[in-house]
Amino acid sequence: MSNQTTVTEFLLLGFSDVPELQILHFIVFLLLYLISLLGNLLIITAIALDCHLHNPMYFFLMNLSILDFSYISVTIPKSMANSLMNTRSISYSGCVAQVFFFLFFASANFVLLTIMAYDRYIAICQPLHYEMVMTRRACVQMAASAWVSGILYSAMHTGNTFAISFCGGNRVDQFFCEIPQLLHLACSDSYLGEVVLISLCVPLCLICFAFIIVSYVQIYKTVLRIPSEKGRHKAFSTCLPHLIVVSLFLFTGIFAFLKPTSNSTSDLNLLVAVLYTIMPSMMNPIIYSMRNKEMKHALSKLLGWRLFSKN
Repeated sequence: MSNQTTVTEFLLLGFSDVPELQILHFIVFLLLYLISLLGNLLIITAIALDCHLHNPMYFFLMNLSILDFSYISVTIPKSMANSLMNTRSISYSGCVAQVFFFLFFASANFVLLTIMAYDRYIAICQPLHYEMVMTRRACVQMAASAWVSGILYSAMHTGNTFAISFCGGNRVDQFFCEIPQLLHLACSDSYLGEVVLISLCVPLCLICFAFIIVSYVQIYKTVLRIPSEKGRHKAFSTCLPHLIVVSLFLFTGIFAFLKPTSNSTSDLNLLVAVLYTIMPSMMNPIIYSMRNKEMKHALSKLLGWRLFSKN
């Protein structure tokens, strides 16, 4: 343990050392961040102001939008600030906060997507029981469970990660504090607890994933039995955006989880990290606003545009 040092800050991976490219990185990230922020705030405002959207599906969608713009706000602003100020440092406490909130919003997002799959299953496969099952109180409790589970999951991982001793320096091979990269800096005998915790959490994630798959298989079977083409189209129009969002979130997460994390693949690490930190939050509002007729109508009233009201 003689090589152990006290880490007071971490050095994040930059996109470039060229000042002009750093400014370009700042501008691109700023545009993507503003698109995500504006899109999610529009979704939240439209749902809050339109009484026709005060039902369980849109209540969960509003929670999803809150999680989305919070999720992207954890990593992107700090990266933009570093590029603008030509620095790569992040304080130890800042890194702890970034890990905690990143895991919190990501895990709560995943649980909420599972709940939304259950909502669509009840609405389509058991429509006569929908109002009895998806009561206001039940919806609030389910949404609260997503937030609370996110806090618990994040607290366990964050506490376990920063309880380790760092012997490998303070250079994080990522543009934000990512747990796999932090584990590379750990002493060889101090990170096993986090690896065990990750192994225990994987089955829970697989259960949620299996629940989503089974729910949509049942939904697909039920929709195919609807006699009218209009009815089938309406059912698919409420499910397709959620299915696309789930696929985007899961595939980018799986890709990030399976990617190599060695120092020789820094460019790939950066590309994949950008993909799973920005794309879901930016694309979700677009997917829901363009594929959902009720949402398009609400946005058209909010903005006074005819663009969203067109079929």
